[in-house]
Amino acid sequence: MHNFHITLADTSSTSPSQCFISTDGVFNSRARILGGATCINAGFYTRASSSYVKRVGWDAKLVNESYPWVERRIVHKPKLAPWQRAVRDGLLEVGISPFNGFTYDHKYGTKVGGTIFDNKGRRHTAAELLSSGNPENLNVLIHATVHKIVFHNSGSKPKAIGVLFKDENGEEHQAFLSRSPGSEVILSSGAIGSPQLLLLSGIGPKADLEKLKIPVVLDNEFVGKYMQDNPLNTVFIPTSKPVQQSLIQTVGITKMGVYIEASSGFGQSNDSIQRHHGIVAAEIGQLSTIPPKQRTREAIQAFKDSKENLPFEAFMGGFILEKLAMPKSKGQLSLIDLNADDNPSVTFNYFNHPLDLRRCVDGIRVMEKIVKSKHFTDYTRLNKTLIDKLLNLSVEANVNLLPKHTNDTSCLEQFCRDTVITIWHYHGGCNVGKVVGPDYRVLGVDGLRVVDGSTFSDSPGTNPQATVMMMGR
Repeated sequence: MHNFHITLADTSSTSPSQCFISTDGVFNSRARILGGATCINAGFYTRASSSYVKRVGWDAKLVNESYPWVERRIVHKPKLAPWQRAVRDGLLEVGISPFNGFTYDHKYGTKVGGTIFDNKGRRHTAAELLSSGNPENLNVLIHATVHKIVFHNSGSKPKAIGVLFKDENGEEHQAFLSRSPGSEVILSSGAIGSPQLLLLSGIGPKADLEKLKIPVVLDNEFVGKYMQDNPLNTVFIPTSKPVQQSLIQTVGITKMGVYIEASSGFGQSNDSIQRHHGIVAAEIGQLSTIPPKQRTREAIQAFKDSKENLPFEAFMGGFILEKLAMPKSKGQLSLIDLNADDNPSVTFNYFNHPLDLRRCVDGIRVMEKIVKSKHFTDYTRLNKTLIDKLLNLSVEANVNLLPKHTNDTSCLEQFCRDTVITIWHYHGGCNVGKVVGPDYRVLGVDGLRVVDGSTFSDSPGTNPQATVMMMGR
């Protein structure tokens, strides 16, 4: 856990994390490793609400059997860090109640959720779930990247019969389904990779496919559409002394359509990136202090360079995070080229819908109340000299992102737009009813399913990984 940010900061070709920048100007990451995003995320584990399960039409009994199956294998109760306790108490003080204790369930109020980090800080991932399978029935290929789904077209509709993939040396291989009844290809490449692979394989808007000279297997205008990301805005709060590192442990589930979470400190190990201050930082390419359209790599490097001469105290502290629960704004994904290793073009249209902006403003006001709450100020305890020093540096260092005119709605709206980043909960592109049916079989073809976050119309719970793994089970 101490080196959580190292993976996100690694932009090499062998990194498990692949950086991409949406056309909105927001830096993001996608996983390219067995285990997917569970290998690079912040680890928080919490279930979808019962109303979500009912709304999407899942079998509640099966859902409630599948979550515990995952939890018994890789999920842990966190040891609550001091920063998380302070935020918990601040949430309760400002009325995000009741306190629901430690629970995986989605309940209004304040709670402590699970984590895939054990008590020694070691990450446990979805890849470990393979060990519960029958090894006689499993062949796992690592360093293998699927580039295309292969279809047979002799029947009434196309049938998936296998995939083309490349190994670590770039050599191309084919894997085909057996002839046994029920054999199928299951696509689980995430909300970026799954629609991308369908498009590369000839399933998508006919005109777009023809522009890239991709043979059309099935004309479906909805592949890559309805892309959404839950926008994140943060406030960094400096402290007078180093803070224990923590990722997401505490969450406030409000009735106003926002979730309040927290992170703190930074990795202390010898290979950590210097001057890193938490989950939201320049070093991992998520620069919330520069408006999205200006977030170039050059701007980030200049920001990093400018911090080198700042005092260490400027980077002690943590974040309070505000995430929109169910954004109304939607975007799209489209191919740039025919290489599955490359990122497609992705647009999320953050805050394009006025309701999203209103909810963000409400969330910023909740964060302001928490920062000013007695429990939280008792914890931070900044002395006057250090506060003045930090304030004098705030223009250059951006150590406090709280807007200065919090009674001005237009100012808060601009703050939301200018400081929007991501917490990696993007979804859509293969939505149920548009690209796949209720059983997650791709509409219009046989032998192909999609089972991942690309099928979601809304992100489940406060953090989706629990539900994605439950779906897999």
